[in-house]
Parts: sequence; structure tokens; C-alpha cells
Amino acid sequence: MKIAVVDDWSKSEKAFAEGNDYVRLAWDGEYRKGDSIVFSGLTPDSYYVVNVDPCVGEAFVLVKAETVTYTVPFYEKKTSYNPIAFVGNRHYVSIRKAASYEVDSYRNLALNPFDQHEESSVYPHALANVETRGEAVFAARNAVDGVVATRSHGEWPYESWGINRQDDAEITIDFGRAVDIDEIRLYTRADFPHDNYWIRGTFTFSDGSRETVEMEKHVDDPHIFKIEKKGITFLKLGELIKADDPSPFPALTQIEVYGKNA
Repeated sequence: MKIAVVDDWSKSEKAFAEGNDYVRLAWDGEYRKGDSIVFSGLTPDSYYVVNVDPCVGEAFVLVKAETVTYTVPFYEKKTSYNPIAFVGNRHYVSIRKAASYEVDSYRNLALNPFDQHEESSVYPHALANVETRGEAVFAARNAVDGVVATRSHGEWPYESWGINRQDDAEITIDFGRAVDIDEIRLYTRADFPHDNYWIRGTFTFSDGSRETVEMEKHVDDPHIFKIEKKGITFLKLGELIKADDPSPFPALTQIEVYGKNA
């Protein structure tokens, strides 16, 4: 395997490291707009633990390609990340093959701080039919990044999935493989009175089944739903009904889906 930091203008490698089951790249220098971190020599349909920056955190992911390119976020795209991530002149990036006990463990299957809007070969992956004004702080990936701060909205750590007042808004979590689940948790944004909240939503699963759930006005606590499904590859949350409240702005801070590989 190999990790390389690639300059967008010259296409040259600013730094790189290679190894077998575990590669660590510690390098001195600065990221520039357009730089990317390229992970190559991967085995498709295999599990890895990736860390693009200590301030982003480790991600347990299923990779379906030999090469994955992570675009370093800058400017508006950076607003949904910790402001000190990718900053400075000393950096640490790592990737390793996941251990068998990690692959088989019970976990939050939706968690992926490595998720990118444009990357479709790494799972779990969050996608939605709307994201408020196309802004990074309201992107679908924010709902699976592991950051749960519900009492405000906007830049990190208050990033969320925003629906742009769209009544048919829906978000999909694609696991990329069959999983068995038994619990879903939703952390709805609670920046009241700016925010509204949902009183009802419907989960649609890859097996064609549906489950409608009721919600209340929560602040810090999650909505917890005990839902058992076997062998699903994705779930979708939609048909969201707002409360009778003056605000038109309900939003989702985080979705957690607990289970294990099928």
C-alpha cells in the first residue's frame, strides 16, 4: 500500500510512504488548495482503518477500489471540519488493514468521518436528494462524521444535514455490503427557536420494507428506534413531517445505525 500527498498543479508527490498491512505517513510541509491524499495499492472489497488527520479521526471503511483519492478541504469546503485539521506544517496520515475482530464487531455501521461527497467507492456513504444551498456545513456527510453538537447550526462542530425547506427531502446511508441491524439513533438539530423539528419520518430499507417512526422535541438526547433488519445494504430516511412550529428549518445532526456485518 502507499500514501501520497499529491500537488494539484504539478501532479508531483509532496510526500509519500509505503508498506504492507500498515502505512504511516508523517511529513513536514503545508497543504495547498487542490492537494489530495492518495491511497493506492488497496485490495477491492476489503476493510481498512483510515485516518487522514488526527483532528478528523479514524474511520473503519469498506473500500471497493484499488485507489482512493481524498481531496483536502479548503475554504468553504473546510467549514464542516475542525478548523485545525490539515493546518500547519506537520501532518500525520495512516491506513491499515482492519483486523478480523473489527470486521466482525458490533458497531455504529453508519460512522465514517472519511466520507466525501464525491467519493462512491468507500462505505458507509451518505447521500441525499438535497443539501441546503449546496453548502458544506449542510452536506449529507455531516450526519455520519461522528460529531454530535445539536444546539447550534453552521460551522464545525455544528455541521448537519440541512434540507433547504424541501418537503420531499431524504437521506440515504449506503453500507456497501449486507448488514444486520437492531437499532437506529437520530440526533436532530436543536437550535431553537431558529430550528423546527420532525414529528414523524419513514425508514425505507433495501429489502423493500418500511418503518414509520414518531419523534419529539429533543435537545441533546437521541431518538432511539429498535428496528431489526437482516441483510440490508442501505436504508433511507424520508417522508419527514415537521412540527407545527413557525420555523421552517428542521435538520439532522447525526444518524447512528447499530449492528454488524451479515
